[in-house]
Amino acid sequence: MLTVIAFIVALGLLIAVHEYGHYRVAVACDVKVLRFSIGFGKVLFRWKPRKPRPGQDTEFVIGAFPLGGYVKMLDEREGVVAPAERHRAFNTQPLKSRAAIVAAGPLANLGLAVLLYAAVNWIGVEEPQPVLGSPVAGSIAAEAGLRGGERVASAALEGESPEPIRSFEELRWLLTRAALDGRDLRLQLARDAGSRGGELVLPLSRMDSRDADAQMLRKVGIVAPWSPPVLGEIMAGGAAERAGLRKGDLVLQVGEQPVGDAQQLRDWIRSQVQGGRALGATWEIEREGRRLQVAVTPDVVNDADRPPVGRISAYVGAPPAMVMVRHGPVDGLWNGVVRTWEVSALTLRMMGRMVIGEASVKNLSGPLTIADYAGRSASLGLTQYLLFLALISVSLGVLNLLPLPVLDGGHLMYYLWEAVTGRSVSDAWMERLQRGGVAVLLVMMSIALFNDVARLFG
Repeated sequence: MLTVIAFIVALGLLIAVHEYGHYRVAVACDVKVLRFSIGFGKVLFRWKPRKPRPGQDTEFVIGAFPLGGYVKMLDEREGVVAPAERHRAFNTQPLKSRAAIVAAGPLANLGLAVLLYAAVNWIGVEEPQPVLGSPVAGSIAAEAGLRGGERVASAALEGESPEPIRSFEELRWLLTRAALDGRDLRLQLARDAGSRGGELVLPLSRMDSRDADAQMLRKVGIVAPWSPPVLGEIMAGGAAERAGLRKGDLVLQVGEQPVGDAQQLRDWIRSQVQGGRALGATWEIEREGRRLQVAVTPDVVNDADRPPVGRISAYVGAPPAMVMVRHGPVDGLWNGVVRTWEVSALTLRMMGRMVIGEASVKNLSGPLTIADYAGRSASLGLTQYLLFLALISVSLGVLNLLPLPVLDGGHLMYYLWEAVTGRSVSDAWMERLQRGGVAVLLVMMSIALFNDVARLFG
């Protein structure tokens, strides 16, 4: 139920903001708005304001099918317009006014993302400290010399100035940007007790652009913050329960290999499969001050897209050390602007790479995945839900600015043609382009829905 409610609230808010952008600029340009609708199909609710805006008689509607909305304006192409109101029809407006009305929807979504990111910055969020877990074996981080336990004080993308790193999430964001841009990342390590300091470069420029997928951070090697190798909840019937492991056990050694942290233990468990069969080992654990030895054989989990991996059906790792990240009014707002810009740029780059085949179309997500993430983020608290809303708002704004004929960006391309040539796109070409745009959107929606089903039920 939480997933459904969170999804409906998210969808309703993002669509309402988008359509309100169109509506508000249309009113400012003195275009008559006939209907403001959230959703399509059968009308569930309709009303008119008791005190309408001067010259407006807009009907507000909520439709039964929530995946979209529209603002219907007076337009000679869609019906008869009285001569006295012709100056208020959309199609009779100057080019700059029509372009502003069309662009206002996506820009409203980007503006909402700025405010949502800023709100999270002002509220503050508990995030893991920037202490690195053990790198994935054979990864870029491991080959660069990271061992786990290092604290990152600051980091800099190639060609940019260093910026302080206050949390692991800030570091994760920089890693993502560096990997997608193909740029090296320079880390300044703090000299904490028990860990070395100094500078270290992650050569992410050597990553193949096709590595930009859900497993990207595993290829980089920095997956999670440092946490002790302590076992949490033990699931009934799993390998951990069969071996006699208990919640709170601290794993000291697996076979002859000392265990440094939870990430190292998780990687070991996943790798204990050979020829489709699980490999057992003796674990040395600490339980209530006593050292014990336990024989553990993971279960084998098969995935159609990946090699089989081991699993013990237990939560591995205690919660990492946390830090409260909070910004002041001005810094919080500015960081919201910067984050919105960066997410927008990364979204466009990923879309471009998918078009030219440098990134997998498996990165496309549809309504099922969005609904799933809405429920998960809502269950984690207000700030996580606000971050989810900001990300989806950016995606909606960027998507609608793409130059596809059925989207706002497509209409802006028509207006650009009109500005350059002095004449509008002909009706015949408009119809051809609209059909092509619908076909492209249907293909994208089909791929996204297939990916949703594969992720959630595969």
